[in-house]
Amino acid sequence: MAALSTATREVFIEGVRAVLETWPVLQIAVDNGFGGMYSKQKAEWMVDAVQQYFHDNADLQLYEVEDFLSEVMNNEFDTMVDDGSLPQVAEAVCQMFRQCQQGKLSEVREQINQLVKVKGSGRVKATPVKNPAGEEEESEEEEEDAAESMECEAETEGSSSVATAQKQQEPSSTQSPDEDGWTVVRRRK
Repeated sequence: MAALSTATREVFIEGVRAVLETWPVLQIAVDNGFGGMYSKQKAEWMVDAVQQYFHDNADLQLYEVEDFLSEVMNNEFDTMVDDGSLPQVAEAVCQMFRQCQQGKLSEVREQINQLVKVKGSGRVKATPVKNPAGEEEESEEEEEDAAESMECEAETEGSSSVATAQKQQEPSSTQSPDEDGWTVVRRRK
Protein backbone atom coordinates (compact mmCIF):
# COMPACT_ATOMS: atom_id res chain seq x y z
CA MET A 1 0.00 0.00 0.00
CA ALA A 2 1.28 3.44 -0.85
CA ALA A 3 2.76 5.68 1.82
CA LEU A 4 0.64 8.43 3.32
CA SER A 5 1.41 12.12 3.69
CA THR A 6 2.14 13.38 7.20
CA ALA A 7 -1.34 14.85 7.78
CA THR A 8 -3.05 11.79 6.35
CA ARG A 9 -0.80 9.51 8.38
CA GLU A 10 -1.86 11.27 11.59
CA VAL A 11 -5.53 10.72 10.75
CA PHE A 12 -4.75 7.06 10.10
CA ILE A 13 -2.98 6.79 13.47
CA GLU A 14 -6.07 8.26 15.16
CA GLY A 15 -8.19 5.73 13.32
CA VAL A 16 -6.00 2.79 14.37
CA ARG A 17 -6.09 4.04 17.97
CA ALA A 18 -9.89 4.30 17.88
CA VAL A 19 -10.27 0.79 16.45
CA LEU A 20 -7.86 -0.80 18.93
CA GLU A 21 -9.28 1.06 21.93
CA THR A 22 -12.74 -0.27 21.15
CA TRP A 23 -11.56 -3.86 20.56
CA PRO A 24 -12.90 -5.85 23.54
CA VAL A 25 -10.10 -8.45 23.44
CA LEU A 26 -7.43 -5.77 23.75
CA GLN A 27 -9.45 -3.92 26.42
CA ILE A 28 -9.67 -7.06 28.54
CA ALA A 29 -5.98 -7.81 28.07
CA VAL A 30 -5.00 -4.29 29.15
CA ASP A 31 -7.50 -3.98 32.01
CA ASN A 32 -6.44 -7.32 33.48
CA GLY A 33 -2.71 -6.88 32.96
CA PHE A 34 -2.20 -9.73 30.50
CA GLY A 35 0.78 -7.82 29.13
CA GLY A 36 2.34 -7.42 32.55
CA MET A 37 2.79 -4.18 34.40
CA TYR A 38 3.27 -2.27 31.13
CA SER A 39 0.02 -3.39 29.47
CA LYS A 40 -1.19 0.15 28.79
CA GLN A 41 2.13 1.14 27.27
CA LYS A 42 2.07 -1.98 25.11
CA ALA A 43 -1.41 -1.09 23.85
CA GLU A 44 -0.17 2.38 22.95
CA TRP A 45 2.89 0.88 21.26
CA MET A 46 0.57 -1.44 19.33
CA VAL A 47 -1.08 1.59 17.68
CA ASP A 48 2.31 2.74 16.42
CA ALA A 49 3.32 -0.78 15.40
CA VAL A 50 0.16 -1.26 13.32
CA GLN A 51 0.49 2.07 11.51
CA GLN A 52 4.19 1.38 10.92
CA TYR A 53 3.31 -2.06 9.54
CA PHE A 54 1.04 -0.40 6.97
CA HIS A 55 3.66 2.24 6.20
CA ASP A 56 6.46 -0.32 5.66
CA ASN A 57 4.52 -2.89 3.62
CA ALA A 58 2.98 -2.35 0.21
CA ASP A 59 -0.21 -4.12 -0.94
CA LEU A 60 -1.12 -5.71 2.39
CA GLN A 61 -3.82 -8.33 2.28
CA LEU A 62 -6.46 -8.72 4.98
CA TYR A 63 -5.04 -12.06 6.16
CA GLU A 64 -1.59 -10.47 6.60
CA VAL A 65 -3.03 -7.78 8.87
CA GLU A 66 -4.97 -10.44 10.82
CA ASP A 67 -1.79 -12.47 11.26
CA PHE A 68 0.13 -9.40 12.40
CA LEU A 69 -2.52 -8.43 14.96
CA SER A 70 -2.77 -12.01 16.18
CA GLU A 71 0.99 -12.27 16.57
CA VAL A 72 1.20 -9.00 18.52
CA MET A 73 -1.64 -10.06 20.84
CA ASN A 74 0.01 -13.42 21.43
CA ASN A 75 3.55 -12.09 21.93
CA GLU A 76 2.79 -8.95 23.92
CA PHE A 77 -0.39 -9.87 25.83
CA ASP A 78 -0.11 -13.66 25.93
CA THR A 79 -3.58 -13.74 24.39
CA MET A 80 -4.94 -15.94 21.61
CA VAL A 81 -7.80 -14.17 19.84
CA ASP A 82 -10.48 -16.71 19.03
CA ASP A 83 -13.68 -14.75 19.47
CA GLY A 84 -14.06 -13.97 15.76
CA SER A 85 -13.19 -10.29 16.19
CA LEU A 86 -9.77 -10.43 14.53
CA PRO A 87 -11.07 -10.27 10.92
CA GLN A 88 -13.38 -7.39 11.85
CA VAL A 89 -10.59 -5.37 13.45
CA ALA A 90 -8.23 -6.07 10.56
CA GLU A 91 -10.93 -5.09 8.03
CA ALA A 92 -11.68 -1.84 9.90
CA VAL A 93 -8.00 -0.86 9.91
CA CYS A 94 -7.53 -1.82 6.24
CA GLN A 95 -10.63 0.14 5.26
CA MET A 96 -9.40 3.23 7.08
CA PHE A 97 -6.02 2.93 5.38
CA ARG A 98 -7.64 2.67 1.93
CA GLN A 99 -9.81 5.70 2.68
CA CYS A 100 -6.77 7.66 3.82
CA GLN A 101 -4.96 6.70 0.61
CA GLN A 102 -7.95 7.92 -1.41
CA GLY A 103 -8.04 11.22 0.50
CA LYS A 104 -11.40 10.47 2.17
CA LEU A 105 -10.29 11.92 5.48
CA SER A 106 -13.75 13.22 6.41
CA GLU A 107 -15.13 9.66 6.23
CA VAL A 108 -12.28 8.37 8.39
CA ARG A 109 -12.87 11.14 10.94
CA GLU A 110 -16.58 10.26 11.02
CA GLN A 111 -15.71 6.60 11.72
CA ILE A 112 -13.31 7.73 14.45
CA ASN A 113 -16.08 9.84 16.04
CA GLN A 114 -18.45 6.85 15.98
CA LEU A 115 -15.82 4.63 17.60
CA VAL A 116 -15.12 7.25 20.27
CA LYS A 117 -18.85 7.28 21.11
CA VAL A 118 -18.79 3.49 21.42
CA LYS A 119 -15.70 3.69 23.61
CA GLY A 120 -17.35 6.24 25.88
CA SER A 121 -20.42 4.05 26.38
CA GLY A 122 -18.48 1.59 28.54
CA ARG A 123 -15.59 -0.79 28.69
CA VAL A 124 -15.74 -4.56 28.73
CA LYS A 125 -14.53 -6.11 31.96
CA ALA A 126 -13.56 -9.66 32.79
CA THR A 127 -15.08 -10.46 36.16
CA PRO A 128 -14.46 -13.47 38.35
CA VAL A 129 -17.31 -15.93 38.79
CA LYS A 130 -18.93 -15.72 42.20
CA ASN A 131 -20.24 -18.65 44.21
CA PRO A 132 -24.01 -19.18 44.22
CA ALA A 133 -25.88 -17.64 47.16
CA GLY A 134 -25.70 -19.65 50.37
CA GLU A 135 -22.38 -21.32 49.55
CA GLU A 136 -19.35 -20.15 51.43
CA GLU A 137 -15.83 -20.41 50.14
CA GLU A 138 -13.57 -22.88 51.87
CA SER A 139 -10.77 -21.23 53.72
CA GLU A 140 -7.21 -22.25 52.96
CA GLU A 141 -7.01 -24.12 56.27
CA GLU A 142 -10.09 -26.19 55.43
CA GLU A 143 -8.66 -26.99 52.00
CA GLU A 144 -5.33 -28.05 53.54
CA ASP A 145 -7.09 -30.23 56.13
CA ALA A 146 -9.16 -31.91 53.42
CA ALA A 147 -6.04 -32.54 51.32
CA GLU A 148 -4.20 -34.02 54.33
CA SER A 149 -7.09 -36.34 55.17
CA MET A 150 -7.24 -37.57 51.57
CA GLU A 151 -3.51 -38.27 51.65
CA CYS A 152 -3.85 -40.23 54.88
CA GLU A 153 -6.75 -42.30 53.54
CA ALA A 154 -4.82 -43.08 50.36
CA GLU A 155 -1.76 -44.19 52.33
CA THR A 156 -3.73 -46.50 54.66
CA GLU A 157 -5.78 -48.09 51.90
CA GLY A 158 -2.77 -48.63 49.66
CA SER A 159 -3.04 -51.15 46.87
CA SER A 160 -6.00 -52.97 48.43
CA SER A 161 -8.34 -50.21 47.24
CA VAL A 162 -7.10 -50.68 43.69
CA ALA A 163 -7.81 -54.41 43.84
CA THR A 164 -11.26 -53.78 45.34
CA ALA A 165 -12.08 -51.27 42.60
CA GLN A 166 -11.01 -53.74 39.92
CA LYS A 167 -13.17 -56.49 41.44
CA GLN A 168 -16.19 -54.18 41.57
CA GLN A 169 -15.86 -53.32 37.90
CA GLU A 170 -17.38 -56.16 35.96
CA PRO A 171 -16.77 -56.32 32.26
CA SER A 172 -19.89 -55.41 30.31
CA SER A 173 -20.75 -56.24 26.75
CA THR A 174 -18.83 -53.15 25.59
CA GLN A 175 -15.60 -54.21 27.34
CA SER A 176 -13.44 -57.19 26.47
CA PRO A 177 -10.07 -58.25 27.85
CA ASP A 178 -7.13 -58.08 25.47
CA GLU A 179 -4.51 -60.86 25.22
CA ASP A 180 -2.13 -58.72 27.30
CA GLY A 181 -4.67 -58.38 30.09
CA TRP A 182 -5.76 -54.86 29.16
CA THR A 183 -9.45 -54.10 29.09
CA VAL A 184 -10.53 -52.65 25.77
CA VAL A 185 -13.59 -50.41 25.97
CA ARG A 186 -15.59 -50.30 22.78
CA ARG A 187 -18.24 -47.89 21.73
CA ARG A 188 -21.85 -49.08 21.88
CA LYS A 189 -23.58 -49.34 18.55
